[in-house]
Order: sequence, then structure tokens, then C-alpha cells
Amino acid sequence: MKVGLRIFLGYFLIVALAAFLLMRVFVAEVKPGVRQAMEDTLVDTANVLAELATADFLSGHIGDGEFARRVRALRGRQVDADIWGLRKHGTSYRVYVTDARGIVVFDSDGIAVGQDYSRWNDVYLTLRGRYGARSTPNDPGDERSSVMYVAAPLHDARGRIVGVLTVAKPNRAIAPVIARSQAVVLRWGVLLLGIALLIGLLVAWWLSRQLGGLRRYAHAVTAGERATPPKAVGEFDELGRALETMRNRLEGKQYVEQYVHTLTHEMKSPLAAIRGSAELLEESGGQAMDTADRARFAASIRMQSDRLAQMIDKLLALAAVEHRQRLENREAIDAGELLQSVREQCEPRLARNGLRLDLEIADGVSPLHGDAFLLRQALVNLVENAADFSPDGASIRLRAQRDATGVRFDVLDEGPGVPDYALGRVFERFYSLPRPEGGSRSSGLGLCFVAEVAALHGGTATLANRAEHGARATLMVASS
Repeated sequence: MKVGLRIFLGYFLIVALAAFLLMRVFVAEVKPGVRQAMEDTLVDTANVLAELATADFLSGHIGDGEFARRVRALRGRQVDADIWGLRKHGTSYRVYVTDARGIVVFDSDGIAVGQDYSRWNDVYLTLRGRYGARSTPNDPGDERSSVMYVAAPLHDARGRIVGVLTVAKPNRAIAPVIARSQAVVLRWGVLLLGIALLIGLLVAWWLSRQLGGLRRYAHAVTAGERATPPKAVGEFDELGRALETMRNRLEGKQYVEQYVHTLTHEMKSPLAAIRGSAELLEESGGQAMDTADRARFAASIRMQSDRLAQMIDKLLALAAVEHRQRLENREAIDAGELLQSVREQCEPRLARNGLRLDLEIADGVSPLHGDAFLLRQALVNLVENAADFSPDGASIRLRAQRDATGVRFDVLDEGPGVPDYALGRVFERFYSLPRPEGGSRSSGLGLCFVAEVAALHGGTATLANRAEHGARATLMVASS
């Protein structure tokens, strides 16, 4: 399972659990909260009605006095109230009064007059000077039939409790309010949960993207590919820079070790030739040596010295290219000027063998973007390599054209071509083929340099035989 999915699932679990608990708390608190508000209102109502009923109660007219008449008339009053979107069309109060013994002496519904209510909490507690209230279902099997009762004491002139007035209101009267509040809480809870999950999904995607970039970079480094640390922020950016620094240091050590090993191996052959020629010259001592032999040994020393110098120069150039992971700055390059500079640089080398370099530039090639110096050196290497295998007086073609993937440079010669066994190895470091007519091998670094320059420009380098004769070396530069 990917780390991004794990993060999202963990976040989802935490958010879902927290939302579930909060929703349960909110929903569970809605009903008690509304009932508490109703009870507070009933307390005020009971005390107001107790003050209004005291005179009729003390005079013995609580059942047929003005108070009883007005309370009974309440049931016929038309109410048209819009309470936060809920319509109310009538009242749902019940009022009853008991004497000091708890016997009902007035009931607005007329159903309990004469009954003993002294054991109900609202009456029992109030007669003893305490707050009296209760919630009792009319139908014991139906909780929704519960009614809330709140009582207030009736006092005589001396302040003694002589009766109790109770106001009752069915809890179902506030059921729509509770249902609406719960619906609002649930609706907003679901919305907030959805938003939280969306944020979690975005965060998980972002973390997965950052980690995925670092993972791909690490795989590319492991595979020995050119790669740049992914663009990131915060700790991920620091991690990417740390990986890049570690890579550079490790590659630097391995690079030096590899180059020292290969360089010493390749230098053995020319050094042995120089040593052998020098020893022969020394052994002659004062004896006369044939002029031709002396010239041959001296030429061998000079040739091998030139080979060493050339190898070191190309090795340094190759090391500079191989160590670069990318082109920092790409410049616009005119293809015509680039190829002309290649011709000028190769002209002395070509003139020695009477070779001719023909330039072919297709329309739409310029401008191309890259490093002009590196491209020029790479093309010079391809031309010089073609010159090494071309017969005297032959022509070499250097052409540039643009296709869907970028700019393509081709160097075509009229030489013998490349042996089949060498086609897959010509771009290896220090791999070189013998030159025609016994010419000395090259350093084996030129084509490797070309391949590295092509990779820096997002392209490739290839060498293949032509159908007619000769070989075709290609350098591709990707479109920027």
C-alpha cells in the first residue's frame, strides 16, 4: 500500500471517529437543551399564573372565578405564529391547582378535579417549599407521550404555602424544534466531514507527490541516470538537497577511483612504447645508430607522447561533462554559425589528408537551444572520427535538420564502416578501433564525450553503417 493512501486512510479514520463522537455529542445535547429551555419558560409561566390565581384560590372561587374562566378561554384562542420557520396555530398548556393536601381543585382540562396529586413530585416538593417538576408519559409504553410539569406555590397573606399551581406542556410540542436542530447539526456535520476529507485527500496527494518525486529521483540515481532533485518545499526540499549532496560526494569518490584505474590501464601501452624506444636509444651508447632507426624511435616517442597528451585532454573534457547533471543555462544557437565554426576548427586536420567537409543546413533548424561550446566540441569529435576512417581526398558531410523531437546532426563519411561486433561498443569509454592503413588507435574518449553531450541536451548519439558505404554518426538535441 502506498504511503499516500496510508496517510489518507489514517486521516480518514481519525476524522471519521472525531466527527462521529462530536455528532453524537451534539445530537445528544440538542434534545436536553431544548427541554431545558422549555422548562425555564414553564417556570416563569407557572409563577406568573400562581400570582394571578392566588386571589380566586383564597376566596374559594378557583374553580368558577375569573381566573378559571380566562384559562379555559385560552383553548379557544387562535394563534398564528411563525417561529423560525415553524408554524404554531394554538396553545398546548394544561393548568391545574391543588390545595394544601394535594387534592386537585381546578383543572383546565377538567379531568382531575378531586383527585389526590399529593404524591406527584411537582405537588409533593412544592408543598414542602422546594422546586417541584416532573416529566411523566401519558402512555407508559410511548416515550413520545411524555408531558413536562412545573409547579409554583400559592401563598396566603402570611406567606404560608396553601396550594400549588402546575403548568403542563407535552414534550411533543417541541419535537419539531428538536428534529430541525438535529437535522441542521447532521447536515453541517456531514458537510464539515466532507470538507475535512477533501482536505485530507489533498494533503495525502501532496505528500505522496513529494515522496514520489524523491523516490523516482532515488531510483534514477541508483540506475546511474542523470537526474535532478524534484522541486519541493520545506523538509522535502531539504531532503532532496541532502540526497543530491550525498550523491555528488559518493559519485565523486567512485568517479575518481574509476578514472584512476582506467587511466593507469590505458597509459601502460604508450608508456611501454616510450620506455622501449628510450631504452634502445640508450643501449646504442656511443655506437653509431642507423639514422632511420633513430628517426623511427624518436617518432615513436613523439607519437606516444602526443597520444598521452590527447588522452589526458579528452579525459579532462569528458570528466567535466560527465560530472554535470544538467545544463544550467541554455542559449539560443544559430545552426549555420555552429557548423561553420566546426568546419574552421577541423580544417587543419582535414587538409592533411585532402578531405573536404560539406555543410547541409535544412530550413527551420535555427535557433536551437543548448550549450554552443559543448555542441561544437561534440561535432568536432564526430568529424575527426570520420576523418580517421575516410580515404584521402574523400568528402565528409555534416548536415543539420529539424524533426518532431528536436534537431538532428548527421556526419556521413565514405570509409569502410563499423564492424558489426563493434557497433554496440563504440560509445564505451576507452574503446577504439584500429585505423585504416595501420594508423594508431585514438584515445577512445571522443565518442563517449559525444554521448554525454547528447544526454545533457536531452538527446542521444548513435553510430550506424550506411546502406551504400561508410558510416553515419548522429547527434540528437531535444527541443527545449
